[in-house]
Amino acid sequence: MARQRIHNRRAARGSSGGGASWISYSDMMAALLLIFVLVLCYSLYQYFSMLETKTKELELQTAALNLAQDELAEKEKTLIVIQADLDTLRDTLTAKEEELNEANIILITREKELEELQAALALKQADLDAATKKVEEQQLALATQAKRIDALIGVKADIIQDLSSSLNKANMKATVDPNTGDIVLDSAVFFETGKYVIKAEGQALLDRFIPIYLEVLLRPEYSDYLGEIIIEGHTDSSGSYDNNLKLSQERALQVALYCLNLKSLTKDQKAMLQKILTAKGKSYSDLVYDEYGREDPDASRRVEFKFSLKDAEMIEEMNRILEGSPKEDQETT
Repeated sequence: MARQRIHNRRAARGSSGGGASWISYSDMMAALLLIFVLVLCYSLYQYFSMLETKTKELELQTAALNLAQDELAEKEKTLIVIQADLDTLRDTLTAKEEELNEANIILITREKELEELQAALALKQADLDAATKKVEEQQLALATQAKRIDALIGVKADIIQDLSSSLNKANMKATVDPNTGDIVLDSAVFFETGKYVIKAEGQALLDRFIPIYLEVLLRPEYSDYLGEIIIEGHTDSSGSYDNNLKLSQERALQVALYCLNLKSLTKDQKAMLQKILTAKGKSYSDLVYDEYGREDPDASRRVEFKFSLKDAEMIEEMNRILEGSPKEDQETT
C-alpha cells in the first residue's frame, strides 16, 4: 500500500511539477515526523526504562537507607546506653577519685601521726635508756651499799660481843642487849628522886663503866664505823610530861658531861667523843612494864647508853636511790 502511494505520488508528480514538489516535501516531513516520533518513542522508552531502573535503584537505596537508618537508630540507642554507662563510670570514677583523695588525706594524716609517734617513741626510748642506765647505776650502788651494810652488821655484832665480854671481865653488872647493844643503868644509882645531880655512887659507877665502854667503841677497827653515842634519860610517869622531860634531859646531859670530863680519856678520845656524843631526855615516853602489863617505876627510871653505826645514814641514802633522788642531787637543790 505504501508502494501504491509512492507510485501515485510519482504519477501525480509527473503530471504536475508543482504538485510533485509539495508531495515530496510532505513525504519528507512525514518521514521526519515519523523519525521524530520513533526517536521520541525510543527516547521515552529509554527514559521510562531508565526511570524504572533508577526507581528500583532508588527503592533499593531507600531500603538500604532505611536499613542504615534503623541500624543508626540502633547504634544511637546503643550509643545512648554506652553514654549512660560512660556517665555512670565517670560518676564512679569521680567518686573513686574523691575517695582516693580522702584516702590520701587520711594517709598523710596517718603518716604525720606515725612520725609524731615515732618521735615520741624515740623520746620514750631515750628516757628508757636513761632510766635503764640509772637503774643499773642504782643496782650497782645498792650492791655496794648492801656489802657495806653486811659489813656493818658484822661490826655491830662484834662490838656487842666485845662489850659483853669486857664488862663481864670487869665484873660489872650491866646487861648488853644482844640485838641493839643498848646498856641500861639504874637511875637510882645516879640521882636522888627528882634531882639531876650525879651522886657519888653514880660517879664511881661511871668511873668504872665509861672507860670500858669507850675502850671498846673507840677501838681503831670500830671507830670508822661508829656514828653516834647516845645517852638517854628516862623517868616514870609520876608528874607532868614537861617536868619529866626537863628532868630526863638534865640527867642525860649531866652523864654526858661527866663522860666528857673523865681524866682517863685521851685527847683524841675526848675530841672524837665531842663529835659523836648526844644527850637526850625521853621523859616517860618509853616506860617499862612488868609481866602483868603494869608500869614498873623503878625500871622506867633509868639511864641508857646506846650507840649507832653509820648504817642509818647509809640506809637513808639507799631509800633515796630507790625513790630516784640520790643524796648528792638533794644537796644541790
